[in-house]
Order: sequence, then structure tokens, then C-alpha cells
Amino acid sequence: MTTTIADPAPAVAARASDRSRDEQRLAMKLVAPAVVMMLIVTAYPMLRALYLSLYQYRMTAPDDRRFVGLSNYGTVLTDSMWWQTVFNTVLIMVVTVAVELVIGFAFAMVMHRIVFARGLIRTSILIPYGIITVVSAFAWQFAFSLNNGFVNGWLPFVGDDFNWFGGYWSSMFAICVSEIWKTTPFMSLLLLAGLSQVSEDTLEAAQVDGATWWQRLVKVILPNMRAAIMVAVLFRALDAFRIFDNIYVMTRGAQNTASVSFLTYRQIIEQFELGMGSALSVLLFVSVLLIAFLLVRLFKVDLASARGER
Repeated sequence: MTTTIADPAPAVAARASDRSRDEQRLAMKLVAPAVVMMLIVTAYPMLRALYLSLYQYRMTAPDDRRFVGLSNYGTVLTDSMWWQTVFNTVLIMVVTVAVELVIGFAFAMVMHRIVFARGLIRTSILIPYGIITVVSAFAWQFAFSLNNGFVNGWLPFVGDDFNWFGGYWSSMFAICVSEIWKTTPFMSLLLLAGLSQVSEDTLEAAQVDGATWWQRLVKVILPNMRAAIMVAVLFRALDAFRIFDNIYVMTRGAQNTASVSFLTYRQIIEQFELGMGSALSVLLFVSVLLIAFLLVRLFKVDLASARGER
């Protein structure tokens, strides 16, 4: 008589699968209230803006509301001011994110590798991000001011009488500097989280095999940080595309430096054009979604695999 011993592996796998499903159901129940609240506070305003964008509607004449269909979108997309603000916004986004990625990675390496006074150094690097954007914008407006600023005195190639806010490119430079100073710590914090996921054993093995510091950076560190880099670039790009505070404080849109958000503000708050402003807000929302889609497709990162869930 032959005795057969049952393989316990299928039973263990079934129990693990049941436990995983139970955890997923519990997670969905815990997240559901937050999802419902987010839908209430985000979906309704967007649907309301989409509805108002189909009307010619001024807040100074609420009774004179007229349905115009997609006419507001046609007016916006054929106006040179719209494309100028899109160019400004994309320029600020590309320049600031690129510079912040390089400086933020350097800061992340310092915070990751530092041995002494680690807490003090990390706090010092992250201080600018804790300052309110409006406050930092006022500080940089003062720094670049013609009468009271100190930037002209610090830069030997700039005259004392140079007006940073007197031209387009100089104004854009000042805006980008203020944005980079404020948000680079956020980028470095996200990259620091990615650096902590890089295996020290892998780095040591590469060093033993004769890899230089640059080769370890390019072949080991950056590939293993791909998911963190994508998240950092995605978050900062979406945030930079919605820039408003710096422009509002530093230039008020002068010298053709208005962004898409600032143009939307002008239409709704200053000119009371609720219909046109709603069309601009919808286009801004669609632009943000498009940027997010393109960045995710560009990096081609499976976040679940990066977290080790697959």
C-alpha cells in the first residue's frame, strides 16, 4: 500500500491569496470616505466650471447670461495672449524642474551620505520649503528690486542700475530663481526617499568590480531611482505648471510674464468674465492631465513593481 503525502503549497497559497483579498477590501473601505470627499471637493467644481464655460456670463450682469456653446474655447485658443501664457508657463516648468532635479539630487546625496550633524543639515536644506510661497516671493522681489535689492551688488556682471523687472527675460529669470529656491527642497526630499531604496550591497559590489563613482551613479543609482525620479518630476511639473503666487507678487503679469493661472485669475477676479475664466480653468485642468499622461508614458515606470508588489 502506497501512502501519498499531500503538498501543502496550494493550501498555503490559497490562504495567502484570501488574506491578500481581505486586506484589499479593508483598504478600499478605509480609503472610500476620503475618495468620496475628494470627489465632492474636486469633481463638482470642475463640472460647474465646465458648465459655466459654455455661457457668456459676466458677474456684473448675472441676468444677462447667454449660451454660446464652445465659443469661449474658440476665443481662447485663437488669442495670442493664451499662447503667450502657455509658452511662459511651459518655460517656467521646464527650466525650474530641470534645475531643481540637478540641485535636488545633490542635496539628496548630501542628506543621505552625511554622517555628522545630519538632523541639522537636513533641516537647513528643507527650511525654504516651509516658507509660504507668497512670503518667499516678496523676499525675492525685494532682492531683485532696483532701489533696495542686493542682487545687483552681488553680481559683478550686472550694473547697479539694472532693472530686473524692466524686461521679459530678466523678469522670467527672477521668477524662476524664486521658484527654484522655494521648491528645490521638496524635490530633494522625494529623491532622498529614492536614494534610501538603493542597495548598499549593490553599490559595494560595483565598487569591488572596479566601477568608478560616475559609473556607479549612472549604472546603479539612477536606474534604481527611476520610480522616485518620475514621482518627483511629475509632482513638481504639475505644481510648476500651475504657478501663480510668484508672478502675482513679483510682476503682476507685466512684461508679458503672465501664466495660465494668472490669466485665469485676471478673467474671473479682475474682469468678472466668469464664462471665459471657466473655459480657461478647464483648459488648465486638461493641460495638467496631459502633462501627467506624457510624463508617465515617458518614464514607463511600473510603480507596483518598483515597490516589490509584483
